[in-house]
Amino acid sequence: MAGNGPPPKARKARRNADPIAQTVLRWEHAEAPELPDFRIERDGDLVEFVWPERTREWWQMWVDSPQAEHFGSSDWQYLLDTALIHARYWQGNLSLAGELRLRVAEFGATPSARARLRMVFAEADDADQGRGRSGGPSARERYGNLRMMPGGKAKGSA
Repeated sequence: MAGNGPPPKARKARRNADPIAQTVLRWEHAEAPELPDFRIERDGDLVEFVWPERTREWWQMWVDSPQAEHFGSSDWQYLLDTALIHARYWQGNLSLAGELRLRVAEFGATPSARARLRMVFAEADDADQGRGRSGGPSARERYGNLRMMPGGKAKGSA
């Protein structure tokens, strides 16, 4: 008979709803630019800026990184500015370490940064065929033929 029991719970609106609507952008993939040639002022003269070899290696690491396929043009521009900070750091300006650390974290440079950004390596399962990190046989392969002893108790259990 209808009407018995407590009334259904009313659906309550979320109180912590975002006050500003989300903006959806059209995805635009951008190719990595080369480190640019430019001049800087030194002692009143304009001289060619020389990228440290370490910064060139660092830049190539980003170009080849899995994250790069998700970078748009503004990401590459921000990373170019970060490359200049990286170069200055490797030229001895250690006061830039904090800014460099913050900037590379935005791109998922470390395991903790990738975890914070909720990045995972999709090919990891494919590479080990689901066998885990060791590359050895899976638990199903190791223990798949084990069966319960008659009487329901595993051998050695109390």
